[in-house]
Amino acid sequence: MKYAVVGGAVALLAIAIVIFGRMGGEFIPQLQEGDYAFHCILPQGTSLTQSVETSMQASRIIKSFPEVKMVVGKTGSAEVPTDPMPPEATDLIIMLKPKSEWTTTNDYNELAAMMIEKLEVIPGVFFEASQPIQMRFNELMTGVRQDVAIKIFGENIDTLADLAPKVAKIVQSVKGATEPQVERTTGLPQITIQYDRAKIAGYGLNIEDINHTISTAFAGEAAGVVFENERKFDLVVRLDSASRTSIDDVSNLFVATTDGNQIPLSQVATVSFKEGPAQISREDGKRRIVVGFNVKDRDVQSVVTEIQEKLNAAKLLPTAYYYTYGGTFENLQEASARLRIAVPVALALIFLLLYFAFGSMKEALLIYTAIPMSAIGGVFALLLRGMPFSISAGVGFIALFGVAVLNGIVLISTFNQLQKDGVKDIIQRVLEGTKIRLRPVLMTASVAALGFIPMALSTGAGAEVQKPLATVVIGGLITATFLTLVVLPLLYIIFSTKRKSKMPAPRGGKPIATVIAGITLLLISNSVQAQQPVAKRISISEAITLAKNNLQYDVNSQQINKGKAQISTATLFQRTGVFAENEDRRPSDNKGILKIGVSQSIAWPGLYKAQRNLYSEQLKYYQANTVAIEADIKKMYGLFTTSFGICRISNNCIIG
Repeated sequence: MKYAVVGGAVALLAIAIVIFGRMGGEFIPQLQEGDYAFHCILPQGTSLTQSVETSMQASRIIKSFPEVKMVVGKTGSAEVPTDPMPPEATDLIIMLKPKSEWTTTNDYNELAAMMIEKLEVIPGVFFEASQPIQMRFNELMTGVRQDVAIKIFGENIDTLADLAPKVAKIVQSVKGATEPQVERTTGLPQITIQYDRAKIAGYGLNIEDINHTISTAFAGEAAGVVFENERKFDLVVRLDSASRTSIDDVSNLFVATTDGNQIPLSQVATVSFKEGPAQISREDGKRRIVVGFNVKDRDVQSVVTEIQEKLNAAKLLPTAYYYTYGGTFENLQEASARLRIAVPVALALIFLLLYFAFGSMKEALLIYTAIPMSAIGGVFALLLRGMPFSISAGVGFIALFGVAVLNGIVLISTFNQLQKDGVKDIIQRVLEGTKIRLRPVLMTASVAALGFIPMALSTGAGAEVQKPLATVVIGGLITATFLTLVVLPLLYIIFSTKRKSKMPAPRGGKPIATVIAGITLLLISNSVQAQQPVAKRISISEAITLAKNNLQYDVNSQQINKGKAQISTATLFQRTGVFAENEDRRPSDNKGILKIGVSQSIAWPGLYKAQRNLYSEQLKYYQANTVAIEADIKKMYGLFTTSFGICRISNNCIIG
């Protein structure tokens, strides 16, 4: 049943690959920091006084929960704007009591949802729940405080402002995405003055004088200098604070005419409130707007993948506009790209070390099968615990592969040792080897698995990062141990079928000497005429010349020719290669540069010298072998001439 068992293991591997492809992924599991950070956003243009009042009201509501220890609010930006925010934005840092003192609920996420629900009584305010470290970490990476940021790049700020709500609507329809927050780029109220050029010309005024009057009245202008001892100050003139509080003050501002009279500004201009741009954001020299959202009860990769599919199907973007995806999804993509390089390199090094250790490609591949066998259990363990793939799980896979390969090395080394001890039967060798190494393999796996159980069941700080790593190692060791003890011996049996090709060995002493002597005698007998009553004695030089027709002598001559040819090729370079590749310069518009060239590998000069020395030594060996063959011929010549003397040969005579 060995083929059926191996086929079942391959089928399990195929199922694990399919499950892994649909598992989803995240950068690192979201930690429970033990405190909350609520982002409180009021309507655009809200005054600082109103923001402080609203944040105090929200603090009183949050403090009504017995689990809350303290609430600290931070509105706007400090004098040193390390964390720039507009006056309408407030961060509420909520410090909680130890979980043992909680009475409302024991669930961390549920308590945050209950707080958000109570804060909904404050009208016109958007609250978003996060955590202090998580929020700062996201902001440092992408400039937004949410887990995922969809950045829309384009040229026109009004077009971007129109696209962002449409994208937010699509994001809101995806399961697992919280309510999206659109970056506010418009909606800031501004006092706009539109001049009536015909009326201005009728009064004999010009726009420059009117602008100068308005700037002086509301912003101030230096009208002189005031000296205080050695210090000098500008004397700034502007309207009193009571006369510059509303839009009516702007409309009623008097402007001097050329004839010495004064007219209100409203006579030559229309003063009104209009919405203007509140913020213009740029990245890589291009205007952009951000739609940010958090991920809840689902992995980041599957959520963003679904959003990408819906946005591509909606075709919202005009020409020269494009999306990018930032936040933890961007970190996941970068980390996955690094793993796609690091993991194959690590696996290749493992295989190389196995090959150097055993000196056999077959045995290295047999031990290498422990890696996919262990991956089966790791994938199924993540599936059973409902965990997506993350970077911590990837680290767990790497640790798992090391233990699994170690067990394979132990088993194959035992089989090889039994073979050296004289156990020729493969079945007996496998049964004896697995019996001997059963306890070491089980101990190696169980010690590692038991050591990771506290991490897998941990509920303390940082447990969210530890759980995927421990889950992968424990699940992988279970399948790796079973498959190492069952499938690996079966593969060893399958691939250890010997194919012997037996060649008949010549009887007697030295094979080369015997063949040479036989060929020499045969040539001597054929050279004697049947009518000749007495055979001719041949000289030793003639015997050597005749023996050069021997196959062994010819093979050695070919080896000498080969050695001479290798010496002449020792300093040759490797074959020149031609390549063509398309380098992406701008991933957004799929434009690139086609590169065509040639490549030539040149080794270190010492390598060519070492190769030439190696081939020279091999040539010396083959030349010395020729001398040895000739010495054997001389020896056998003396033996036969001493034993038989001068033979009388007839047609029926047999010599030897």
